[in-house]
Amino acid sequence: MTRAPFRGAVPDGLLYDPDHDMWVRREGGEIVIGASAFGIFLAGEIIGFTAKPRGAEVGRGRGLGTVECAKTVLAVHAPLSFVLFEANEAAEERPALLNRDPYAAGWMVRGRPTAWDAEHTRLVDALSYRTHIRRIEPEAAIE
Repeated sequence: MTRAPFRGAVPDGLLYDPDHDMWVRREGGEIVIGASAFGIFLAGEIIGFTAKPRGAEVGRGRGLGTVECAKTVLAVHAPLSFVLFEANEAAEERPALLNRDPYAAGWMVRGRPTAWDAEHTRLVDALSYRTHIRRIEPEAAIE
């Protein structure tokens, strides 16, 4: 059975990590991180989410938590190094938020970046991320 191509959003105004299909939004001295709609598409429907505890120091590319999908549990890789201030408790209690609204109500964690100047240049804008998706999924319908 063939799967349908990706159909979803890649909002402007965010930075994206094409290595781990995550997004980052800077809010003053803090960052908010979530999984992109394309990352969720690749993983499959998320049925569980657990973040690391408050105060955890997470390095770029290291696990900031886990998501459970139908057949597996996956580490969620951090797009930047940060200290975790807050996990999205609503998404932990109702993981369908991640699938339904990944860029707003379905954010995953909030924290303070620890190496912003050195690491943010590895992230890409929405246009570049859309190009990345189309390389992998030429039939993608990106909103």
